[in-house]
Amino acid sequence: QVQLVESGGGLVQAGGSLRLSCAASGRTFSSYRMGWFRQAPGKDREFVAAVSRSGGTTYYADSVKGRFAISRDNAKNTVYLQMNSLKPEDTAVYYCAAQNSVSDRFIASRYDYWGQGTQVTVSS
Repeated sequence: QVQLVESGGGLVQAGGSLRLSCAASGRTFSSYRMGWFRQAPGKDREFVAAVSRSGGTTYYADSVKGRFAISRDNAKNTVYLQMNSLKPEDTAVYYCAAQNSVSDRFIASRYDYWGQGTQVTVSS
């Protein structure tokens, strides 16, 4: 089992940047695929980005491609989401998630473990 704790959220003006971190417990972090999702009020949880176990392959939602970057440091048991050129529509609670099997990385229900979420608010 793995426990995930997100940090780094906050309030930022449009065009600004934030870096989210997700620290994982346990000694098998490198065996998990990792993803970031977000959920705005009244909306479903949506895929943002994912990274392979080694960190060598990344995936992004079209809405964030070119602005966000996911990365991981397996030595530190941490996954990051660098968010640049933020827009008001990026406002949401951001969650990191871990996937313990080969499954669809774009679907929230296919992830096994979740953090508690961190609020990101982008003002216009």
